[in-house]
Amino acid sequence: METAVTPIIHHLLILLILIVTAGMLAGRAAAKLRIPDVAAFILVGLLLGQGLHWINESSSSLINQLILIVGSTVILFDGGRNISLSGLSKVKWTVALLSVPGVLITVIVAGTAIHFVFGLEWLYALLAASVIASTDPASIIPVFRQVAIRVKVRETVESESAFNDATGSIITFALIAAITGKSALEAGPLLGQFAYTALGGIALGGIIGLASVYVVAHLKLGILRDYTTIAMLVTALSAYLIGDLLHVSGFMATFAAGLIWGNPHLMRLRLEEKQNEIVHFSDNITVMLRMLIFVLLGSQADLALLLQYGWQSFAIVMVLMFIARPITVLACSLPDRKADWKKKELLFMMWVRETGVIPAVLSGMITSAGIMHAEKIASITLMTILITVLLQASTTAFVAKRLGMDSEA
Repeated sequence: METAVTPIIHHLLILLILIVTAGMLAGRAAAKLRIPDVAAFILVGLLLGQGLHWINESSSSLINQLILIVGSTVILFDGGRNISLSGLSKVKWTVALLSVPGVLITVIVAGTAIHFVFGLEWLYALLAASVIASTDPASIIPVFRQVAIRVKVRETVESESAFNDATGSIITFALIAAITGKSALEAGPLLGQFAYTALGGIALGGIIGLASVYVVAHLKLGILRDYTTIAMLVTALSAYLIGDLLHVSGFMATFAAGLIWGNPHLMRLRLEEKQNEIVHFSDNITVMLRMLIFVLLGSQADLALLLQYGWQSFAIVMVLMFIARPITVLACSLPDRKADWKKKELLFMMWVRETGVIPAVLSGMITSAGIMHAEKIASITLMTILITVLLQASTTAFVAKRLGMDSEA
């Protein structure tokens, strides 16, 4: 018997089958070409969306938002799970500087370029820059899963991508509030909001991660040991949801929970016998979510918008990659003497700064809110995603090999 909801279910099933089938074929092609699969997924999305018009999922649709949030959350949790806290402690100051002052440096440099290239007022130019200022864990973590990278560098870049989303989002929302007249752009409230959002997210994720890994890994009280991978998935989604409900950074909470799950030995908990199960589950669920995220992002690329603002947007991405990123990496890493950064390590970090899911979401919110110059901001964001993923992600293995980042020092 047909019901009113059947067309929606049919639409969702067709979308999932189409994306996953195309994603598997793209993944095989990417393996043959030795490029990260996220780049292949975006190209397939462009073909299915803008070429064949088989995918017409709006960026503001519930299905799209659900896929982006769930996908980013699980990938981010898995990234945190693969990081050693002892290793992270050695580069903690670099990560902290990249995640907060580093984002501000990027906003100022890119915003200045946008102001002069597009002729936008300063508030709108800085708003556009804040949208693209953060790096994307959903892009970076999968690439580093496929390319062997020196552990110290990998953990720094992955952690930066997890933590700087909150900074970029907070700056974006503050500028939107200033533009719409809802609040003044003041440093005091902005710093307070950041402290609550970021530190609250980390604390919440730590609590949720510790509680959940305890009932899984404790030798006597681990009542959910038989459901380890299910509990892991619930932990990732719960950390994001509770964080969002409490108005702290859900993504930071998710990453922090993943860090706890990846380092249970520090709490004298053991998960060694479950590692094969965890790795097998994580590998399969994250690759499917990468397909869904990046095929959808590719399908939503507005090529007409790129044609209209193409050269200006391209110029901004060049400034972002070759001026803002090097300045940011040098300014945030050189003060950290204990990390003992080498020249080649810094060069590699300058090259790796993919942009993806969070900027796409922020750009979509600006467009939905009807903010002036939203189409220019969307063009800059789209160009940034396409170039950084297709160019930088695809050349990560080559650059890593050339700089010796594919082996330990």
